[in-house]
Amino acid sequence: MTPISLDCLSAELAASSDLLIVQDLDGVCMDLVKDPLTRRMDRGYVECVAQMHGCFAVLTNGEHEGRRGVNRLVEQALGDRVRPGRDGLYLPGLAAGGVQLQDRYGRLSHPGVSDEEMAFLAEVPQRMERLLTERLPALMPELAAGELQQEIQRAILDTQVSPTINLNSLFARVPGDVTRQRELQTMLASLMDALMAAADAQGLADSFFLHVAPNLGRDPQGQERLKPAEPNDVGSTDIQFMLRGAIKEAGLLVLINRHIAARTGSAPLGDDFNVRTAPHDHEALLSLCHERISPDQMPHLVGVGDTVTSTPCPSGTGWLRGGSDRGFLTLLQEIGDRYDKANRVVLVDSSGGEVDRPSLADGSLKGISDPEDPLHMDVCIPDGPQAYVAWFKALTQARSGAGHAT
Repeated sequence: MTPISLDCLSAELAASSDLLIVQDLDGVCMDLVKDPLTRRMDRGYVECVAQMHGCFAVLTNGEHEGRRGVNRLVEQALGDRVRPGRDGLYLPGLAAGGVQLQDRYGRLSHPGVSDEEMAFLAEVPQRMERLLTERLPALMPELAAGELQQEIQRAILDTQVSPTINLNSLFARVPGDVTRQRELQTMLASLMDALMAAADAQGLADSFFLHVAPNLGRDPQGQERLKPAEPNDVGSTDIQFMLRGAIKEAGLLVLINRHIAARTGSAPLGDDFNVRTAPHDHEALLSLCHERISPDQMPHLVGVGDTVTSTPCPSGTGWLRGGSDRGFLTLLQEIGDRYDKANRVVLVDSSGGEVDRPSLADGSLKGISDPEDPLHMDVCIPDGPQAYVAWFKALTQARSGAGHAT
């Protein structure tokens, strides 16, 4: 598949009569940062998303609500806490991997999630704090008690349905020290396994899973593989404690189903279809599309992400492929192949932020893709989120000028 330019993509999408852009957030429309509370969103981008109503949805592992939620960034960008809900300026779509659904007025729901699961999730940040307090001093003995507590608070992202531990601030204290960065990653994996055991003990063994970001795909047991730190690439920085079913591939079908329902008045996969009832492997998801969604209903899809990885297998044969955006981008591409539609995959370079990531700058895609990779990028944006936001604004104007309702 031959890559195309941003200009060609703009012309193609400006003319599309049934468009659905499905977009990740961190590293795509805003820089990756060590502390998510310091994220910033562009005001013009937020306003353009509203103009693209009906053609745009987010699909993120972050969350919409709470003090760390994207809704706070929207309010901050607009300088107004009332206007987004009144005028429909919040970002519509799925968060927390797909279990948190929001419309553009900020109306929120968690389809398929039980009260027992929500109650356990509410306790997870406190459990994380206790476990970090027990385990971190041995790995960071140079930290005084006050510094240690500060780092623990920075590391725990106390979100509602996907509480997370983020190592970025701790990694910054040991820059370039791959051995210690790997020790922190190993500690984190062990800590999160302890949380999974606690859920099992409360009868919730099948309720949750661990999402590693970035990762090296899944092992034979279906667990996401940690990406060990390497020189100039810190590897896995986060592990999220997530509700089972909260995978972006399933979320993509939820968004397609809702898009068709909004356009036609009928949801081909059912009004109550959600990520917790959806199949979880690509072939089953593709089969469901083929069985229930007719070609004339399937929209023109564009997937935008930044987190895709590929690393040679230690055995010397094959590749370990992962990244939190790989699954939904691959499925989106496969749907295009199945329906004979020119679906597009857009990859934004997020290496220019505060987190070490492989770069698109030299065009090699080292650490991102490989010569045998089934996922093909139609457009790469090496200049990062600022370039993507500028392009998105121009696309909004182009579609408006072409007479599309936005």
